[in-house]
Amino acid sequence: MKILMSLVLAAVLVSPNTLLAEQMAPAVAEEWFDSLITETPAEGFALALRLARRSVTTIQTDREVLHALRPIYSRDSAQLIAASHVAAAYFDIVAQANNYWRDSD
Repeated sequence: MKILMSLVLAAVLVSPNTLLAEQMAPAVAEEWFDSLITETPAEGFALALRLARRSVTTIQTDREVLHALRPIYSRDSAQLIAASHVAAAYFDIVAQANNYWRDSD
C-alpha cells in the first residue's frame, strides 16, 4: 500500500501540472475537505472516493481530455482495477486517521 501511495505521489510531483495543483490545493481543501475524520467506515469510504476523484481532476485540468478519456477507461478492466487500488489506498489513509473506527471510550 505504501508503494502505491509513493507511486501516486511521484506521479503528482513530476506532473507538468504540479504547480497548478499546488496553487489549487488550498482553495480546493477549503471548499470540500477539512478533515480525514469521519463518523463511520461508510463515510470514510465516501471520503476516499472523493479524494481519488479530486486527485484526477486536479492533475488533469483539461476537462475536454478528462471527459474524452472516460469512455476508454470505463471499459478497460485493468484501468478500473488500478482506479480501485487508488481508492483503496485513500481509504487506508482515512481508516488509519480514524483509528480504524475503534471506540476511544
